[in-house]
Amino acid sequence: MIVKQAELPGIKRVARGKVRDIFEVDEHLLIVATDRLSAFDVVLPDPIPDKGKVLTQLSRFWFDRFREQVSNHVVETDAARFPSSLASSREQLEGRAMLVRKARPLPVECVVRGYLAGSGWNDYRKTGRVCGIELPAGMKQAEKLPEPVFTPSTKATAGHDENITQEQAAVLVGADLAREIREVSLNIYRKAAEYALGRGIIIADTKFEFGVYDGRLMWIDEALTPDSSRFWSVAEYQVGMSPPSFDKQFVRDYLISINWDRTPPAPELPAEVIKGTSDRYREAYRLITGSELA
Repeated sequence: MIVKQAELPGIKRVARGKVRDIFEVDEHLLIVATDRLSAFDVVLPDPIPDKGKVLTQLSRFWFDRFREQVSNHVVETDAARFPSSLASSREQLEGRAMLVRKARPLPVECVVRGYLAGSGWNDYRKTGRVCGIELPAGMKQAEKLPEPVFTPSTKATAGHDENITQEQAAVLVGADLAREIREVSLNIYRKAAEYALGRGIIIADTKFEFGVYDGRLMWIDEALTPDSSRFWSVAEYQVGMSPPSFDKQFVRDYLISINWDRTPPAPELPAEVIKGTSDRYREAYRLITGSELA
């Protein structure tokens, strides 16, 4: 079942993002990952089959794997166990929804970079640094960094996020919490990257979001998905070029090829681009978890 927009009769929707629809259910939130896809900050007209299921089920995998390192917001992911008020929407929610605790989100996105790619590569070519962090001279595109780096950013309500320093993050959330989110982010990234490498995927970079619940740090939103991370195939990886990825870069490349001006409305996608993107999301899930998408 393709879900472009979640509609839950009698349930209050509190937010609609580019991909997720969020509802209030008793004392919890229900996060529904739809099959919408955005590129260049514009939501495209065509949904990507199973994309929302990949995001939810892969997040569940990582949240569960690292639950001893940091608590997370997940209460329930089995639609059959959701409150009775959601029973009529079970088919729509199955595999793509999470019932979660209401944490207070921190106003900082926690980005960890392990390889020189994307905006980090552009920054390095201009300054020899990534978000102000000095790197060795002569590095090439997609090269592995000597050590993963933590590069926090603001969470923009409109437009693009802006990179900030660790000191600026401390002003926003407090020195102790800023130190904790840095340590937790780097720890999870290192362990996840090592695990994924053994499954044939390089996690080049990723972003985490955290909140505070009952006075404790809590991992929220999504976890190490193709939407929040840059996944490369180990088999196709080469230094000096932008490796093929398991995310929406396939769609971005198509949109660039047709010279779309990146302003709404976005063009419709050809069937082969939709299928190719869906296949990449499912393959990322299969490689990391070792099982087919439910």
